[in-house]
Amino acid sequence: MCLAIPARILEIRENKAQVDFGGGVSREVNVMLVDAKVGDYVLVHAGYAIQVLDKKEAKETLKLWEEILRLEKS
Repeated sequence: MCLAIPARILEIRENKAQVDFGGGVSREVNVMLVDAKVGDYVLVHAGYAIQVLDKKEAKETLKLWEEILRLEKS
């Protein structure tokens, strides 16, 4: 099974972007596959942004991830 996680783009330099997954987790990902700008939400899989997401859709998905992680800790 493959998972892709939404993240918000904080900055872009050439084909690399610093993204925020929430909860203080940020990483560098490759954005050469998408037409994205700072502030956009992207779906990240295996270090690549594979799709630009609607802000509302991204926030709903992040909320579900937070709930899954919270339940897993209990």
